[in-house]
Amino acid sequence: MMQKDEKGMNRLVVIGGGAAGFFCAVNAARLHPQLEVRLLEKTNKLLSKVKVSGGGRCNVTHALSSIPEMAKRYPRGTQFLKKSFVRFFVPDTVRWFGERGVQLKTEDDGRMFPVTDSSQTIIDCLLREADRYGVKVQMQSEVSGITRRGEEWIIQLRDGNTISARYVCVAAGGYAQAEKFGWLRELGHTIEPPAPSLFTFNMPQNPVTALMGVSVPDAQLKIAGLKLQESGPLLITHWGMSGPAVLRLSAWGARLLQSLQYTFTLLVNWLPAYHESSLRDAWPELRLSMGGQMIYTKNPFGLPQRLWHFLLQQSGINENARWAELPAKEQNKLIRCLTGMEFPVKGKTTFKEEFVTCGGVRLSEINPDTMESRMVPGLFFAGEVMDVDGITGGFNFQHAWTSGWIAAGLKQTDPHLPAQPGALSGR
Repeated sequence: MMQKDEKGMNRLVVIGGGAAGFFCAVNAARLHPQLEVRLLEKTNKLLSKVKVSGGGRCNVTHALSSIPEMAKRYPRGTQFLKKSFVRFFVPDTVRWFGERGVQLKTEDDGRMFPVTDSSQTIIDCLLREADRYGVKVQMQSEVSGITRRGEEWIIQLRDGNTISARYVCVAAGGYAQAEKFGWLRELGHTIEPPAPSLFTFNMPQNPVTALMGVSVPDAQLKIAGLKLQESGPLLITHWGMSGPAVLRLSAWGARLLQSLQYTFTLLVNWLPAYHESSLRDAWPELRLSMGGQMIYTKNPFGLPQRLWHFLLQQSGINENARWAELPAKEQNKLIRCLTGMEFPVKGKTTFKEEFVTCGGVRLSEINPDTMESRMVPGLFFAGEVMDVDGITGGFNFQHAWTSGWIAAGLKQTDPHLPAQPGALSGR
């Protein structure tokens, strides 16, 4: 064991070199110049999720101006975030990056990206801040445990070394296996079991996979037998289905779908403006207006042609059939395919490298105003290690910035720290 580190009582150690950890470290170093801030990253890569997010563009946040509306985009953590977003929200994120030369733009769907369309812009900004304020970054430094000794923390590393600190912020991200949280359980914290979130649906050997690359701008998805439902863009892939609607459905259903071992039936309505009975009511007029036209060449719904042909084939409709001659049996089958086609799902696939895990430290054990543990003083949390996760669209990054910022304040009531006016205001 190392000799006693005299600087430990004047140090913050941040565990995790992702978005939340970096944001905590750089802001704490700026707000508390008397503290040494040390950031520990277990791998040899920093900000790896930032790098790959948004197809390499980094979806920094989402342009929602209402805190209650924003909080609804988180399957877990809604009430907690209503409180924390008051301290640091979307305008604060935009301002923070803007003051450091990073301008953000808003796309039609509300997602916000750097104007450079490069995640490296965000990474470079955070690295500059770390350098500017003297954050000490230690790579390949995996934490194996932390213990309390008097008023300081002792952080044990896998290589056998230890580091002492007055404050610790855990921003280690989500863990796929519950046992990985053991070192936090030993501190008295309760861990909500982890489950994958934001994943795509596997449909092994389903003929729909022949349509890989086909996208539908608006489809309605349901899980048979459950109340889960989502609408939005859908993408057919070589393994099954993806796209925002699927990812959102996977997030809301993370625990339920895990309990089903990712084996269930997905119902797809390709025409959300209709349901089966309303399309059946509208069909006679459609049929009359199409008359003697070939059904394969006349698609009145604006669906991609490859998808339209697939639906006709699945309904058993002859390639030479005309609208006016469509038999009742095939017509009924087509209506069902259009408004509630069944797809057996067996398994999941990680969405690119943007995996998200629900579960983590129980939120009732964390103060949303400070991100400090309610169980142990001087211990803070930021990011996905908490039981908070959002749907796709920049929401998980906003939680990372918010929790990292708040944790960086290290609670203004601490007598060991001088007052920092506005430290938690986001201004």
